[in-house]
Amino acid sequence: MLAEYGTATNALHALPDVARAAGVAGYEICPIGVIRAELQAAKAAGARLLWDNDALYPAALRDMPDAPAFLWCLGQTELLTRPMIALVGARNASSLGTRMARKLANDLADAGYVVVSGLARGIDTAAHLGALAGGTVAVQAGGVDVIYPVENTQLAHDIAKQGLRIAEMPMGLQPQARHFPARNRIISGIAQAVVVVEAAAKSGSLITARNALDQARDVLAVPGHPFDARAAGCNMLLRDGATLVRSADDVIEALAYKPVITTPVPRQAPQARPALRNIAALHAMILQRLGPAPVAEDQLLRDLAVSATDVGPALVDLELDGKITRQAGGLLARAV
Repeated sequence: MLAEYGTATNALHALPDVARAAGVAGYEICPIGVIRAELQAAKAAGARLLWDNDALYPAALRDMPDAPAFLWCLGQTELLTRPMIALVGARNASSLGTRMARKLANDLADAGYVVVSGLARGIDTAAHLGALAGGTVAVQAGGVDVIYPVENTQLAHDIAKQGLRIAEMPMGLQPQARHFPARNRIISGIAQAVVVVEAAAKSGSLITARNALDQARDVLAVPGHPFDARAAGCNMLLRDGATLVRSADDVIEALAYKPVITTPVPRQAPQARPALRNIAALHAMILQRLGPAPVAEDQLLRDLAVSATDVGPALVDLELDGKITRQAGGLLARAV
């Protein structure tokens, strides 16, 4: 709107017409009283409004098609100019998982990285505690002045003093379930890479990992015991090509940029497994080619110009996810 209309005043005047053209009846601009109340709440909390044209606004976020126009910030905003790594995982984390997260965060902070997480219970809490002295950013689902969960009140205050809390939601907004996926896209978007420490097969951490793939970020995971449901998501990511993490050295080694490292990290032999984002792209290509009408698998291979070795595992994944069906005679169809 600003780019099209030149000024905020012109954009605001144009909004009702834009809404009407989109089929929205009775649209009204936010009342000035509501705006003043939010600004007053921010002043009382000591929060700063960071617009996307500010020099401190994270450059990585600008690459996102749905980047927040601004962020409310509490704490050390200069942390946003440093390289960042996201550390996420289960809320019901195991003792071993929280120890791993805290150690990873501490070592990554010592290496010069800012550790980003979501201020949730479990792995997020351990990550913030481990990186607090060296630099951590908490991305909140509600207003930046609303602390959730309540048991992290002291940690949130400590982060506001030594690190940074950010949120795109209005001041005073209590977080709702629908706000967390939106929060997750910022956690992954602000970072160079996302490290998943513990995650169930269906969890918010895997949503963050998928966001990272869409945003062309690296995805890494800590392996876990096959019998532990909290490790199922991480093991799935590793199966699909995520980089295995045993220590902070593995994370640093996986990234092209290595800040403030005083001793060289020995390089490992390159791994032949495909990158997760390549797998995601192959899945999209297959689904684009398939429809309700069955197609022979051989014909699909010819259309895609991809080897059977690469397509086979992708077809199995899509079949298990219920996105395609396999019929008699080697025929494939997209599930409807």
